[in-house]
Amino acid sequence: MRVLLFSKAATRAVYHKQYEHLAAQPDVEELLVVVPPYWREPHVGKIYLEAVTPQGYHLQVIPLRWNGQYHLYYAPGLPRLIRQFRPDLVHIDEEVYNFATYHATLAAQRAGAHAVAFCWQNIYRRYPPPFRWFEVSLAKRLSGVIAGNHDAMQVLRRKGFTLPVSVIPQFGVDTELFTPGNMPAPPPFRIGYLGRLVPAKGIDVLLESLKSLPNECEAWIAGEGDETPWRERAEQLGVAQRVRWLGAIPSTHVAEFLRQLHVLVLPSRTTPRWKEQFGRVLVEAMACGVPVIGSDSGEIPRVIGDAGLVFAEGSAEQLANCIRLLVDQSETHHNLAQAARRRAMEYFSMKQVAVQYVAFWQQVIERQRTR
Repeated sequence: MRVLLFSKAATRAVYHKQYEHLAAQPDVEELLVVVPPYWREPHVGKIYLEAVTPQGYHLQVIPLRWNGQYHLYYAPGLPRLIRQFRPDLVHIDEEVYNFATYHATLAAQRAGAHAVAFCWQNIYRRYPPPFRWFEVSLAKRLSGVIAGNHDAMQVLRRKGFTLPVSVIPQFGVDTELFTPGNMPAPPPFRIGYLGRLVPAKGIDVLLESLKSLPNECEAWIAGEGDETPWRERAEQLGVAQRVRWLGAIPSTHVAEFLRQLHVLVLPSRTTPRWKEQFGRVLVEAMACGVPVIGSDSGEIPRVIGDAGLVFAEGSAEQLANCIRLLVDQSETHHNLAQAARRRAMEYFSMKQVAVQYVAFWQQVIERQRTR
């Protein structure tokens, strides 16, 4: 089959290895990945397309209109590309209530192609027009939806999506790039965080947990966003000297950062409008053989499984207890490191995810043929 895949997330070079795995699947005749030159992330800024060399697939860069407006952006040139490429299936990495998905799905239908969307939204909401209209229309127009987590699948069903839905991560982890390294011996004991520097990610919980941990414990905090409020909070808590602020890390350097850690923490906190949808950094750390600790927000416990530790979101005391367990017990640390690598290989490798994607694409195409 010929597949056109449209994704603003494809600005990250590390994700392109998955496109190689997709293109290598026997059922994929040709793959065209369509990506914007940059994505304007709110509160972060422009995330430019990183340097990539396509292997086995084609890459097309097209501009977006209303770039940075999650619900309203779209690619004006996408219908023309779809007509030229003549795909059997168009995969749209976007939510079912956004205009980009609606616009691309209409273009796919006009070209006689199936359309599949990707959905992260794991909290049930009723959207105002026109987004509610897009959702209602796409429930009938799409051939299938891939949900990034189990709660998202339940939301789709509750909203009347009776079409095929499968729970698959948006991207797997490159287990050839994200590999265990020579973990440095403590002290210091390096507690890492990598992600957006926003309140919902629970950075304050990590900082507070440092207060009750041995002085040999340091927090290494990296990510995109404004560090100022978190630096001020570290000063208030009296732990500023034990925090290293590393700023944004290019996706091509993430594995190197993770291999310097003794544990990776994702202390996400649920809000009325958001809960953790997956936690990609968890599987990247796991693939590197780094033990992981996560809160019980959203999908985190399902991602970690029995290969890490989970604490009640918002509880700095429970987080500190989990970290202390790894500081004090080298056998526990060793066992969790091995379990993390095994779980990443078995469930979250890019090759495994690519196989699942193609199987789902084939399923929705065959379903339409037999109707």
